[in-house]
Amino acid sequence: MSKRNYDKKPCIRVSGQAFEGWDAILNRIRKDPGSGKIVVVDCYTGICYEELLTQLKTLPHSLLVLTPHLFRDEDAILAMTKPFVTDDPLFGYMTKLRIADYFDTEKLQVAREQITRHEGTVLVLGCGAGAVVEGDLVIYADMPRWELQQRMRKKTVQGLGVSDGDKPFATQYKRGLFNDWKVLDQHKQTLYDKVHYWLDTTNAGAPVLIDRNTFLSGMAKAAGSPFRVVPFFDPAPWGGQWMKEAFGLDPDAVNYGWCFDCVPEENSLLFCINETLFETPAINLVFIQSKALLGERVLARFGKEFPIRFDFLDTMDGGNLSLQVHPTRAFAQEHFGIAYTQDESYYLLDAKEDAFVYLGMKTGADPGQMLQELDAAQSGSGRPFDADRYVNKIPAKKHDHFLIPAGTVHCSGKDAMVLEISATPFLYTFKLWDWDRLGLDGLPRPINISRGREVINAEADAGFAARELINRFEVVQAGKGWVQERTGLHESQFIETFRHTFQTAVVHYTNGSVNVLNLVEGDAVIVEGLQHEFEPLVVHYAETFIIPAAVTAYSVRPYGAGPGATCVTMKACIKEA
Repeated sequence: MSKRNYDKKPCIRVSGQAFEGWDAILNRIRKDPGSGKIVVVDCYTGICYEELLTQLKTLPHSLLVLTPHLFRDEDAILAMTKPFVTDDPLFGYMTKLRIADYFDTEKLQVAREQITRHEGTVLVLGCGAGAVVEGDLVIYADMPRWELQQRMRKKTVQGLGVSDGDKPFATQYKRGLFNDWKVLDQHKQTLYDKVHYWLDTTNAGAPVLIDRNTFLSGMAKAAGSPFRVVPFFDPAPWGGQWMKEAFGLDPDAVNYGWCFDCVPEENSLLFCINETLFETPAINLVFIQSKALLGERVLARFGKEFPIRFDFLDTMDGGNLSLQVHPTRAFAQEHFGIAYTQDESYYLLDAKEDAFVYLGMKTGADPGQMLQELDAAQSGSGRPFDADRYVNKIPAKKHDHFLIPAGTVHCSGKDAMVLEISATPFLYTFKLWDWDRLGLDGLPRPINISRGREVINAEADAGFAARELINRFEVVQAGKGWVQERTGLHESQFIETFRHTFQTAVVHYTNGSVNVLNLVEGDAVIVEGLQHEFEPLVVHYAETFIIPAAVTAYSVRPYGAGPGATCVTMKACIKEA
């Protein structure tokens, strides 16, 4: 295991100007010709609103319009959003609302008339400000979802138009995922050609401002070259100890169960501008450079969504994941309003000798009886559920690859380091059994046996797993010093994965799809353009990197190691229809 060379703050070097701290930012804004007219400051939820308001109120202005004062009252917003937030403790339905639905029609009309009549400088600030009026100067204060979630846990933020900052994290997250973030992402997409300055508010009290040209230059560079997003880490009830050492994480933390190494909807991009770091949600790249990043056919199929997800599940010296199942595509569409489901796979980055996975039903097991025993165990009226009686348990070793189509009962056992390669939907996991343990908050984790009952594929049993789901390795190409194998995913899944084992440079082609790769063996590789069309990217062990479709061709070779060093990458892309 290579140690401590994992880069937790990967950045993209961008030419331009960056302004650090409120003094420099306010001075720059005052010098802009638009600052004497209508100044619009739009924002995402999760920002430090009071800090933003306090600082920006120091700009010269004679009329202040705050968008929260123009919204419908909270009861109306709660009623409007309930069909999407729902009463379910975990799941909602993807919203159909837009930012315009939040405004009180009369209040908005009065504000617009005030602004039109006003002869001095107007400052319009808050979520949806860009929908109130066209600004002569437009600033967007952005917020990556991961930092937003940390603030939710600290109960320091509110939802869009509602006072829910005191609610449990799961309640706030559900409102964000199914409603607020969708509303604000749709609104933000109408502003990209209007925003003059982007404001990074990730670090409270230490904002950074960049102008439109710098922002778009960074997006264009990312869309034309290999890059990494900023990973983030989280503990889990089953979490392990492997990542602490391998990634140089806090040794005093109880555990790290998760590493989200490529989830652009929640990860950030870091731009390095004259040694100043500017953080922006990676979803901005997906929205702005959709075709270049995803590829035309992937964009046509999925829209402006990044359909491939890489993350790590660390159970080394930890516990089993929850026994679970993912919904079928039809179920996900009907019940959650999403176009596809969380098909996935487990690639074993590392494993102890006793590692295992549960995958599929035992041949001949009665799913009805299994569900009865799950119900009894969960209610406390029966014995703890005996997973080994009903679920196929398979020994697992390093570099095994287990494919997990929707409807397949599964989980990773303890003492494994899993690279999870999956479709992107976020929390669509129906937990069936959680081994009689509590969450990190001391409360039981939500169990969804009733939903699991509707989607379990009883035909995905031990025989099916052996034939179609375990180590389906097929040599596709080979050359001097390299071998390419197709490893999955299942024929029912839209992601295709390949493993390259190499001692020399290997040429890859994107073939019209974004590529996502992870270095699963070897200290480091270097990713280069065949015609030197982008800056080379050095990638270390276990790091995930993204190759935009626009790159078309690139090479990956061992880096910094002696002759004969062997490296292995896992690559995912979207199958051609």
